[in-house]
Amino acid sequence: MMRIKDKVAIITGGTNGIGKATVELFIKEGAQVVVADLDDNGADLAKSLSTNGSECLFIRTDVTKETDVRNLVEETVNKFGKLDIMFANAGIGESAMAHEMTMSDWQRVIEVNLSSVFLTNKIAIEAMLESGGGSIINNSSVLGLVGQPSVTANAAAKGGVSNLTRTLGVNYAKEGIRVNSICPGYTLTPLITSKPKEFIDGLIANHPIGRLAEPEEIANVVLFLASDDSSYIAGSNILVDGGYTAQ
Repeated sequence: MMRIKDKVAIITGGTNGIGKATVELFIKEGAQVVVADLDDNGADLAKSLSTNGSECLFIRTDVTKETDVRNLVEETVNKFGKLDIMFANAGIGESAMAHEMTMSDWQRVIEVNLSSVFLTNKIAIEAMLESGGGSIINNSSVLGLVGQPSVTANAAAKGGVSNLTRTLGVNYAKEGIRVNSICPGYTLTPLITSKPKEFIDGLIANHPIGRLAEPEEIANVVLFLASDDSSYIAGSNILVDGGYTAQ
């Protein structure tokens, strides 16, 4: 049985990694999917995934710009009549000690990894209040719950995402809008696979399960939170970390 058949979903950062895996899974599960990204390859991805039952649409979007995000949601609602699911997945990586980080680098990470999540949540909530509810899933991180050396701005941003999720989950649950986040451990996305083997081996050593996650494993949890299977979950940060934070 398709768990989100005929639901309308937006996935930001949808052209690679966890976002792409989620786009592909949502299409298989019968959703109408809008891919939002700055990568123009999203148009080819959307075209390749559209089927007779599910349509995949690409809308080029800078998630840090309110005009872009508002256009994204408005075009989605105009095309499909509603918005049921928002997966706020877009983000960038960072590795720097506080005393070595410039203010402009700090602000860029906060803008992309936290402020854009607020923006996509805010505008999705506006649409969902009109249509009677929906599910918002934010991509936080294990770094939203624990500290780690040399991820100064990203840890601060993801901590913000985790607590924003709790707050919005409390605020809008009675309106039929469930806001939750996933907190993945390190995952085999291009951001990680491009690193040296020694770096990847070091990450693996921090995960008791003995490996890094596949993007599809994270997408499965996004699907769960998007579907009615998670109907009693609101304001939660769901760990998908291979035991990383349990140590």
